[in-house]
Amino acid sequence: MIKRTLYFGNQAYLNLQKDQLVIDPKDENKPKRSVPVEDIGLLVIDHHQVTVTHGLINALIDNNAAILWCDCRHMPNGLVLPMSSNHVFTEKLQYQLSASEPLKKQLWKQTVQAKLFNQAAVLKTLGFDDQKLLYWRSQTGSGDPKNMEGRAAACYWKCLFEAID
Repeated sequence: MIKRTLYFGNQAYLNLQKDQLVIDPKDENKPKRSVPVEDIGLLVIDHHQVTVTHGLINALIDNNAAILWCDCRHMPNGLVLPMSSNHVFTEKLQYQLSASEPLKKQLWKQTVQAKLFNQAAVLKTLGFDDQKLLYWRSQTGSGDPKNMEGRAAACYWKCLFEAID
């Protein structure tokens, strides 16, 4: 079965009752809800006023769920993983950490090129010229030393904001 990802970007109180994650949104207009803990694969906490009980955290870990905390910029800040049963994740993480610098730079190049290709497709769909982005994509080097991503971002966002006006 595919596990669920739950995202909390608003104030809430999360606790455990009868093997269920109970969500109290702390808003009179929203009712309490519950989700079976066994159905959860990832819990993302992206608000500084989300409270999580110790019992719930242990139940999530016992059911092989991960918990990801975000900082005030909504960026991942901490990750809790089950220690006993997540050897696949640990193995992948170890490979990532031990990757050589040339490999990291090539992967970054591929990431930037894919991003520029997608941004060019958006501009083309909106009727803008996409040739600059496609050119910068072709000029992206290993590790993006000439900052093609930054150049493309400036062009991309300028075109999008012009489209809004």
